Amino acid sequence: MNLFNAIAVGFKEIWSHKFRSLLTMLGIILGVSSLVAMSAIVKGMENGMREALIAIGGLEKIRIEQQEIPTEQQHLADQAVGLTVHDLHALKASAPMVTQVAPEMRHRNLRVTKGGKTTEWANVIGTWPSAIDINQHVIEHGRMFNEVDDDFTRNVCVIGTNSRDQLFGDEEDQGRPPIIPIGDTINIGGEPFVVIGMFERYESETEKKRRAFERSQPKTEQSGPARSRGWGGRGRGGDFIFRMKNSTIYMPLNTMYLKFKSAVGTNSLPDPRLDVINIRIAEIDELEPSLQQAKNVLMHTHKGIEDFSFMTQENMGEGIVTAIRNARLSGGLIAIISLLVGGIGIVNIMLASITERVREIGIRKAIGASNSNIFIQILVESTAIAILGGLAGLVTSYGFVEILRAINPTDNTPVITPMAMIVAFIFSALVGVVAGIIPAFKAAKLDPIQALRYE
Repeated sequence: MNLFNAIAVGFKEIWSHKFRSLLTMLGIILGVSSLVAMSAIVKGMENGMREALIAIGGLEKIRIEQQEIPTEQQHLADQAVGLTVHDLHALKASAPMVTQVAPEMRHRNLRVTKGGKTTEWANVIGTWPSAIDINQHVIEHGRMFNEVDDDFTRNVCVIGTNSRDQLFGDEEDQGRPPIIPIGDTINIGGEPFVVIGMFERYESETEKKRRAFERSQPKTEQSGPARSRGWGGRGRGGDFIFRMKNSTIYMPLNTMYLKFKSAVGTNSLPDPRLDVINIRIAEIDELEPSLQQAKNVLMHTHKGIEDFSFMTQENMGEGIVTAIRNARLSGGLIAIISLLVGGIGIVNIMLASITERVREIGIRKAIGASNSNIFIQILVESTAIAILGGLAGLVTSYGFVEILRAINPTDNTPVITPMAMIVAFIFSALVGVVAGIIPAFKAAKLDPIQALRYE
């Protein structure tokens, strides 16, 4: 009997016992579908985490912050000037591995108002135009301020959608098209500023789906006085990063410097120090030499005083890798156990099938079938059950994913990957082969005379 005949006979045997074969396949179906569905859930989680990492500038973005002077340099404290614009120009001129530089100058107590409305919290920053590239901002309406605006210390700003909603009204609450406030004037720290640009709305996939889900639900009246629900709940984790970006207000660095820093300096002089310097490197693989090059430049401009530190996104990147690896490991173990249980079911049903077909096997051996023919026949049957179960499991996995989407419509969308399907199918086929070995050996070793006498 050649292989094709063995396969044909194997499928015929499966078809003749349809219900029993289906029950045997059920373990394989559930194992394959759970493995693929678990992989899809983990992939959705990974996409959500990486969204947040990209939103804060990715691994290539590095923050340079001011730090306490080391103990051994305390005697030089009166010479430390902190981070200044001079550092920016030095990095641009002498650190070729640093591709972009952008400062951040903040004022913690600036109120942002429009008429009688005030923002709950605004991330007001004086910076350079390069900040939109380093921080992965996108201008949806209007424009970013330029070097001319910075040189002339113009009172212009670019705002995020959260600030727009709080100052001009949220279109979702008012049931009208969104306001585009380009050309309108807002008040920042008592100074009038013209809005010349607005960022697009930044939101994770989870937040986007939540907003769409809430729009599809009937409106319910809020009991009690109007209130803010705060930054907790939906603002946790990655969503907080997007909310912070949506609350950002950028103005030219010189405007922040001259209009708002004079009152916080010494002897009523403007405070020249920057809060943060953001830099972007070309390649994450060159992180160490890039940091060393930037440090060498800053040590020169700071006259050897190490009053600065570097903050990278490595911990967040490594945290994502660790979380995904653990989720895949735990989910994969559960799915593999399900497949192994399915394999045990195949062993059980094949042993029962051999017991029922002892006389058939004896007749085939009596007319010339070899032990290898019988072995291959039983192995093909067990493998065919596993393969059919694996194919059915792949189809069922799509149903599992759709059920998960219906149960949690606002969570990250599970993503079924071809690699997960291939791995699950190959593993199911291997389970069928391994599960068929013991029954196949038992059938091949049957003595034809005793088999013919079997009742």
